[in-house]
Amino acid sequence: MAEGVSPIPLDGLTGPQLEDLGRRLGLGLSAEEMARARDHFARRGHPPTDIELQSIAQAWSEHCCYKSSKALLREFVVGIPAPQVLITGEDAGVVAFDRDHAYVVKMESHNHPSAIEPYGGASTGVGGILRDIACMGAQPIALVDPLFFAPLDLEAPPGVHHPRYILGGVVAGIRDYGNRMGIPTVAGQVTFHPGYLRNPLVNAGCVGIARRREIIHSRARRAGELLVLAGGRTGRDGIHGVTFASRDLAQMEEDRGAVQLGDPITQEPTLHALRECVQRGLLSGLKDLGGGGLSCVVGELALAGRLGARVELEKVPLKEEGMAPWEIWVSESQERFMLTVDPRKLEPVLEVFRAWDVEATVVGQIVPGRDLHITWHGEPIFDLDLEFLTGGPEYCRPWSPRRRENPPMALQEPRDYGRALRDLLASPDICSRETIVRVYDHEVRGATVIKPLPGPPGRTGHGDAAVLKPLDSTWRGLAVAVGGSPHLCEADPYRGARLAVDEVARNLASVGGTPHSLVDCLNLGNPERPEVLGDLREVCRGLGSMARELGLPYVGGNVSLYNESAGTAIPPTPSLLGVGIVPDIRRCVTSDLKQRANPLYLVGETRPRLGASAYARLQDRPGGEVDDPPGPLLKRTLGALLRAQRQGTVASCHDISEGGTACALAEMCIGGDLGATLHVPDTMRSDLWLFSESGSRWLVEAHRTRKSQFTRTMKEVPLTPVGTSGGRLLRIRRGTRTLASEKVEDLRGAWATALPQWTSGNGRKR
Repeated sequence: MAEGVSPIPLDGLTGPQLEDLGRRLGLGLSAEEMARARDHFARRGHPPTDIELQSIAQAWSEHCCYKSSKALLREFVVGIPAPQVLITGEDAGVVAFDRDHAYVVKMESHNHPSAIEPYGGASTGVGGILRDIACMGAQPIALVDPLFFAPLDLEAPPGVHHPRYILGGVVAGIRDYGNRMGIPTVAGQVTFHPGYLRNPLVNAGCVGIARRREIIHSRARRAGELLVLAGGRTGRDGIHGVTFASRDLAQMEEDRGAVQLGDPITQEPTLHALRECVQRGLLSGLKDLGGGGLSCVVGELALAGRLGARVELEKVPLKEEGMAPWEIWVSESQERFMLTVDPRKLEPVLEVFRAWDVEATVVGQIVPGRDLHITWHGEPIFDLDLEFLTGGPEYCRPWSPRRRENPPMALQEPRDYGRALRDLLASPDICSRETIVRVYDHEVRGATVIKPLPGPPGRTGHGDAAVLKPLDSTWRGLAVAVGGSPHLCEADPYRGARLAVDEVARNLASVGGTPHSLVDCLNLGNPERPEVLGDLREVCRGLGSMARELGLPYVGGNVSLYNESAGTAIPPTPSLLGVGIVPDIRRCVTSDLKQRANPLYLVGETRPRLGASAYARLQDRPGGEVDDPPGPLLKRTLGALLRAQRQGTVASCHDISEGGTACALAEMCIGGDLGATLHVPDTMRSDLWLFSESGSRWLVEAHRTRKSQFTRTMKEVPLTPVGTSGGRLLRIRRGTRTLASEKVEDLRGAWATALPQWTSGNGRKR
């Protein structure tokens, strides 16, 4: 046996003994999975080496093989037919942009690492998602960051980081990696819920642009190609990262070594070198080293091309001495890519990387067959069938619907509507995120047409979506938005998931983008608990049903499970990234009010749906019904609104979500530094209409000179005139009664100053 490699005898071990061995080795495999590996090696007549067993553990982890979610995704989510989809099932989804170009999109989670080491976890989440886009041959152009934390005033128990520390470190990590890479962070969300106290969620998404002819696949083409490892060196950081991400969080300090270390200064020139190689047609295949490191990337590249591979592990450049072969093989050190290169093109590839001062080393070769062989200084240490290695288990675990009490709501009508509105604007999930948004550079590269904070300087509000101009040669653009509410999904995971799709589609349409594709990141607890798997099933069912009704495909996604500690799971949290096509960015619309005396319209139907709403949470009232808007009506309304925008009849537009119509109009007033009058119809109680969070709705400011054209365009969909822009006050009236009369400046004060000064900006407590 080669030095540094040990056999792991499994013969004769029973279930508990196998499970105990797996725990001691940090494998994260169940007794049944260990038994499957034992039986495989028994048939081969020898015990596995430590590197073979560690490699199986990486490939069979929940994070890599989706063993608990694959069946549900197939049943409900994937396979929505859409002609614009060019590639799915690889490192990122590739979707048609125009005849010659495609956009590339992906979203991933980095939850467990961010709970342990907030700065490092978040920064490497950004680095990883950038690599996913780059390895499809695309230039990354925008980042998004949906974030979920416990309330900042919640006390953390011993051994758990305080929410302020977590938020500060996460924001600083995203800032430092994204800004140093020169990629703008253009959209995101920050949501608070007590369920994230022990398990914060950090989801990172990215959009890129590529010439169609330069798209490269995550697979080898033919035997004889060389395996070239490029980028950063391999160290002990990130060992057992995917197995750590596939179980409940334990003691933080014990898991710190599983958190990777990010280095944007290495990744930035690496991406330039890769881009040059792609443009020159020097690469056959390309894949980034993410979860599982070398142990996953080599086998996946080879098997995707129906081939095998041979690796000389001692050739891998190392950060430190004394690493065991299995540590090198499973390390998740960052900023690394694996290239497959025709031997005739090797020297030009190495020249490109030398010019960018980036290491690139031949570590192996693609070979015929379906086996993976590894040697260590000439000694064989690994010999596995790739179909066995990558064909991890797939479970149809027992599930049960979670019992949810849904009593009738007992909301009290406010005596002071102005106070209720100010309190909602100051609530954690609605108040301004400007102190966070401003630390990200959302204008680097000069392609961000509609920014996260629209409105006049010093008086900005929050937008619904960002708009990018990815190419110099055309006015065609991309709209980018995120969505998803744990409050709604906790109350009703099926309807909450449908509303997440609804919200993303509305956000895209608010700025003039036709919804075009979705990616999802599904964050839940332990799937071995039937009620958690029941939540996952309902989330998948909701996401799939609404997307099918809209004709929107999922082109990629991520499932992050085991987000729980001490037996308490996070609320089911589907996080969505949506991309829309903007035919002409010069016709885009923002959310800030533009002009006095323009008519205001509510587009869509208002229903008294306040279950899990911001208004109900303000009164600490559980129960109530979550809305379930019909997809066909939303699709028809989206089409009419987009036509009106492209005709130039819409001055401003804002989707109605948290806080309902009242908060949506207040945000439009804040962003436009302009007042308005809102008339409440007598169809239902005033507060139920004002603060309802029923879906598929927008507030629209129409140009007064084109009012007739606007109403004609919208005649086939629900449309209600509700007021007029102008003045310095937001007045809310019902008949002759004035329910509220608030200065725009006072509303801005409540909204803009509510989020505490959360951190010093580097993740350390103040």
